[in-house]
Amino acid sequence: MDSKISGELGLMKSPKSSDGQGATGNSKLMGGGNISSKDMIFRADKIDLKSLDIQLEKHLSRVWSGHVQNRGGPKEEWEIDLSKLDIRHVIAHGTYGTVFRGTYDNQEVAVKLLDWGEDGVATTAETAALRASFQQEVAVWHMLSHPNVTNFIGASMGTSNLKIPGKNPSVDGNVALPPRACCVVVEYLPGGTLKQYLIRNRRRKLAFKVVIQLALDLSGGLSYLHSKKIVHRDVKTENMLLDANRTLKIADFGVARVEAQNPRDMTGETGTLGYMAPEVLDGKPYNRRCDVYSFGICLWEIYCCDMPYPDLSFVDVSSAVVQQNLRPEIPRCCPTSLANIMKRCWDGNAMKRPEMEEVVRMLEAIDTSKGGGMIPDDQAPGCFCFAPRGP
Repeated sequence: MDSKISGELGLMKSPKSSDGQGATGNSKLMGGGNISSKDMIFRADKIDLKSLDIQLEKHLSRVWSGHVQNRGGPKEEWEIDLSKLDIRHVIAHGTYGTVFRGTYDNQEVAVKLLDWGEDGVATTAETAALRASFQQEVAVWHMLSHPNVTNFIGASMGTSNLKIPGKNPSVDGNVALPPRACCVVVEYLPGGTLKQYLIRNRRRKLAFKVVIQLALDLSGGLSYLHSKKIVHRDVKTENMLLDANRTLKIADFGVARVEAQNPRDMTGETGTLGYMAPEVLDGKPYNRRCDVYSFGICLWEIYCCDMPYPDLSFVDVSSAVVQQNLRPEIPRCCPTSLANIMKRCWDGNAMKRPEMEEVVRMLEAIDTSKGGGMIPDDQAPGCFCFAPRGP
């Protein structure tokens, strides 16, 4: 064990007595002389394991900080110059981090800060998992370039030079981050998330042309990702952003990964309940077609400006999707051409789902000149479209 750590912990060290037992505080037994490290033992009943874990974590933090600060200039092509980054204020909180608005080299940006947890609280294993997730996201995102994928600008892997606004700011108005703080910098999109946009239009609904435009943006972005052998694995309206012209862009690659050649290498419940394909919910092997299923749910959500399964718990949804083939109810006023795409995308048999490239072609073939969108409440109070949905 590192001597500095043991010193900070104040662990009890005792020489062995002649009868084989550790000294118990008797000064005569201690002999008053210096004790060599070979003669010292640790009293297990005196070790505070929680403190040990905290001190080990702090020690690793110092080591990591020293590594980052001493490694010289940027080593990765995606690393940013922190002197050009100005972080302003929080715009969103997520499970694994916080998103700030700011500027980088005079460009409006969004800064996703990976949350390591409060200093000394996160365990070494948790910290390692978060760091691996960060590296995975950067590895995927930095090589992408498409009109319907949020533009990646750069990232910083472990730094003590980054400052952010805090609830209890210091004199200069900023709070220094822990030495291993990491951030991803992407273009700032002022339209917010697709989920927020749909909620704002929940009563009046969207024109059919807008529905198809958003669907084409999303399907085009996913088709591009799949062509690069990338599976997003968390396709949902909260992970889609809109620019000032209402162009949709895919974001949040925190759980994305390069598709395995063998589907059995990709297992585990990764994603968000309600959007997750049956094979993912059931813990079975899956491939890029899990994104196709999630797209089908998103397509329904875009058309209806509503939430799938609003009255069911997560447990009920998971069970019903897998065992009872539960899907959102398609309103009667939905054009057949669009309804068929939804049904094909969320087919329970992954092999029967179309590739996203085919979905793009099917959407492009839909005629929007005659309308076909959901009818607002005040225009059709008795419309079947607004009958209660779900089982």
